[in-house]
Amino acid sequence: MNSRQRAYLRSLASTLEPIFQIGKSGLTPEITEAIAETLGNKELIKINVLKNCLDEPKGIGQMLAERTQSVLVTVIGKKIVLYKESKDKKKIELPK
Repeated sequence: MNSRQRAYLRSLASTLEPIFQIGKSGLTPEITEAIAETLGNKELIKINVLKNCLDEPKGIGQMLAERTQSVLVTVIGKKIVLYKESKDKKKIELPK
């Protein structure tokens, strides 16, 4: 993914509300599975890391990207944005 595509996805994500929150229990298998399923349907999601979470948002984002085979678009403060291209329900057309 190139910088133009990342910038485009960041602009789309700026209007999104966080769908998931990661709190004190951190990254559980259940939340990872739910995020993977949602990525398959929505392609682009925003996740909020709560203040009581002991892990760093950047580390959580990288771990989620690996576990869900998605792309970590950006981490801004306590917000994580992930993108995974859907094979069936393609909604986002990335610039070349």
